[in-house]
Amino acid sequence: MFTYQIIVEYLGTNFVGWQIQKNGLSVQEALEKVLSKFLKEKIRVIGSGRTDAGVHANEQSAHFKTKNKIIDKNIFINSINFFLKKNPISILSIKKKSNKFHARHSAKERIYKYFVINRSSSLVLERNKAWHIKKSLDVKIMRKGADILKGTHNFSTFRASSCQAKSPIKTLKKVIIKKNKNKIVLIFQSKSFLQQQVRSMVGSLKYLGEGKWNLNDFKKAFLSKNRTMCAPPAPAHGLYLTKVIY
Repeated sequence: MFTYQIIVEYLGTNFVGWQIQKNGLSVQEALEKVLSKFLKEKIRVIGSGRTDAGVHANEQSAHFKTKNKIIDKNIFINSINFFLKKNPISILSIKKKSNKFHARHSAKERIYKYFVINRSSSLVLERNKAWHIKKSLDVKIMRKGADILKGTHNFSTFRASSCQAKSPIKTLKKVIIKKNKNKIVLIFQSKSFLQQQVRSMVGSLKYLGEGKWNLNDFKKAFLSKNRTMCAPPAPAHGLYLTKVIY
């Protein structure tokens, strides 16, 4: 058996998420169908993480095992992308790996970006690709809130009730907030994240930025370890899995 890693880009708007589900088409299912048909064997694709419905990816990492040795990678990528073209999914690269490689378990860091467009006018080009917030946000205080999140903490406040992670303790290596005109980008880097953690943190930072919370309110909610203290999570369509580091 051969093990291959693929880097995948997708627009998550019309998918039920990465993971195969009964209630609609997932990215994983779309990939498995095309790969199985092309390689003429049952293919199972394992992703680095389970992005939720509506979440996008610039560089989702995944792997699959096959009896077939892929000789020409360019022909393979072009062929698979041809069959994928009815879905907003594209394989960017493929690489042969050792049989020990696992897209999820071998990952050392994951980077997510969240995009906000902060203006009064409605979105056209970036509709379903960024969170449109009309009220002006104070990025300086949001950065102070982001600093509180860095390091190793109990992130229960930002954890979905359906989260299956064994522990709420996570280490946020980086939290960066960049602003360019009316575009705000929030960048989060960690080995792993709880379900809805990033969107919950962004929603709480938004409360801080628009003045619904002060810094003490934000800190109190975070340290409460109580999900009911969390601000409403940011919508899925502003979130992108940007990079997986091995």
